[in-house]
Amino acid sequence: MMIPTVSLFGIPVCKWGMEDTVRYLTKAVEERRKHQVITANPIMVMAGLNDPKYLAMMKRAELIVPDGAGVVWAASHIGDPVAERVSGFDLMHRLLTVGEERGWKVFLLGASPDIISASYENLHKRYTALRIEGWRDGYFGAEQDDEVINQINAAQPDLLFVGRSADKQEPWIDRYKERLDVPLMMGVGGSFDVISGKLKRAPVWIQRVRMEWFYRLLQEPWRYRRMLELPKFVVRVVRDLEKVQ
Repeated sequence: MMIPTVSLFGIPVCKWGMEDTVRYLTKAVEERRKHQVITANPIMVMAGLNDPKYLAMMKRAELIVPDGAGVVWAASHIGDPVAERVSGFDLMHRLLTVGEERGWKVFLLGASPDIISASYENLHKRYTALRIEGWRDGYFGAEQDDEVINQINAAQPDLLFVGRSADKQEPWIDRYKERLDVPLMMGVGGSFDVISGKLKRAPVWIQRVRMEWFYRLLQEPWRYRRMLELPKFVVRVVRDLEKVQ
């Protein structure tokens, strides 16, 4: 199936809305076709513009969804809009719902030991029939990669959710996806922090006005350095992308 995309600095962002995205990924999992799903936001796009290796990694992903409100705005600004924002957090939960219905196995990887353990407990309470076959914290180095890969493959999951920093989780999946016997691998950033109860997700009205990033910043002020990339992203879109339209 041909995926409709809009090109943002050469990054092919899927134009589907949530329903079409879930439908496509459900079929991919059922057919055991490997997919790395990237939930793109402006900070990740800027990382790609600043690092050719990161950009190449993003282009190799089988599916990139418009997670960040800035990505949705950029597509609309250049006249090639996406159907809607596809939040990585919501996409994860939609896939877990489908997985519970279809008997899929899930592996959770990332965050600190207490956060990932609490995430497992809360997901198990919410999705009582979901088969969470394994979980592990994200505090491991390259020398432990083989051990982690073996642990994941032993669980034979259909869904692998990786919650590490964006500079680690996507490159890690890209590096090892051929060795991982998992049809769907997706970076979920700080989702485990919210699922565990450590952080609160922004209220719906804040999400609707595209200020979820600010709500997150209020809870984690140390993120301000990353947020400085947002105005740079806007400038790059206005300065560079408009020229090629």
